Amino acid sequence: MADVEPLLALHYDLAKVGGLQPVAAPPYDVIDAAQRAELLGQSPFNVVEIDLPQSDGDPYAHAAEVLDTWAKDGVVVRDESPALWALAQDYTGPDGRPRTRHGVFARVKVEDYGPGRIRPHERTHPGPKEDRLRLTRATRTNLSPIFSLFDDPENAAWKAVEPFTAGAPWGEVTDDEGTTHKLWRVDDEQATAAFKATLNATELLIADGHHRYETARVYQQENAAADHVLMCLVALQDEGLTVFPTHRLATNADMDALATALERDWTTEPRDTLSIGYYANGEEQTLYLKDWAIADAALEGKPEPYRRLDTAVLEKLILMNALGLTEDDISHLHGLDYARTPELARAKVDAGEANAAFLMNASPVERVRDVAAAGENMPPKSTYFYPKVLTGMVFNPLED
Repeated sequence: MADVEPLLALHYDLAKVGGLQPVAAPPYDVIDAAQRAELLGQSPFNVVEIDLPQSDGDPYAHAAEVLDTWAKDGVVVRDESPALWALAQDYTGPDGRPRTRHGVFARVKVEDYGPGRIRPHERTHPGPKEDRLRLTRATRTNLSPIFSLFDDPENAAWKAVEPFTAGAPWGEVTDDEGTTHKLWRVDDEQATAAFKATLNATELLIADGHHRYETARVYQQENAAADHVLMCLVALQDEGLTVFPTHRLATNADMDALATALERDWTTEPRDTLSIGYYANGEEQTLYLKDWAIADAALEGKPEPYRRLDTAVLEKLILMNALGLTEDDISHLHGLDYARTPELARAKVDAGEANAAFLMNASPVERVRDVAAAGENMPPKSTYFYPKVLTGMVFNPLED
């Protein structure tokens, strides 16, 4: 069962930095060089200076030095008592529908993956883990949260903190995608007890931040006191929780081999099987797997929920078997690229940046949970939980 505690937070002094708007940022792994420069143009105190550090010397030592200076100058301050931090995200998704997603920032005990505790749902790669570990060692702080899901049919966790969100938020920021993030500090003992009781009866599923969690596991082995990690916790049943697809692009592809594979295993005639969109040479069509037995044979030994994932079937039948990509190729984007929207995917093909686009379906949250419960990890970028949880709203110090 999840061990959840209120957070003795480190956070910005909003009076000194002009509110959350100029200092918060998207997660480090979606920020390119131009956006990093733009964020620092808003404020020299923007969180990218420490979460995505750059330096002529050691960038991780630079991050630690900057954070230490900010603490000495009162740019960031440490709370004197623990609290939960309630988050409401008002957004319009890629489907055009407005929603509000609710979450709570808290500390969660670092444990090995397993039933009743914490489960991953996607495969990870060594490069990002090493980067985050070196940053954690230098700053001794969780700078960005892990986004995790939990089962709460009665919505008891959010109901515990919701009364404390009626007033003005502690901080508010609207990001470049139009999502408004509002944050309230909740230090009521009854609310905290009710929230903990709900979470202590469930397991957690990591939605985003697998590399950060595995970093926390390694760091905890090095430093026993660092036994909790910063998470934003959202109920699986929250009305604002949505999952969108990430589309695949084949680059430098053997199109003859691809055509042979598509003709063998797929059809344009509707079938009661798995379907994907396919775009190449200015034409788009819907492809249907000819028979589930094809997926079952290709993914033999994998659990049934995994064999029904379009990302898993595409990865095995097309990326690996037809185009010859290895797991290492997929990890390092050799012969593969991604696009968040169908429009961007088509545009990359039309511009000659890719040979073909595979337009995927969203994986229902229940499917994500079933795959994780079966002990399997989904292919990279099988899920696109929207919106992202921002970095810079609160931090979790790992040492007194």
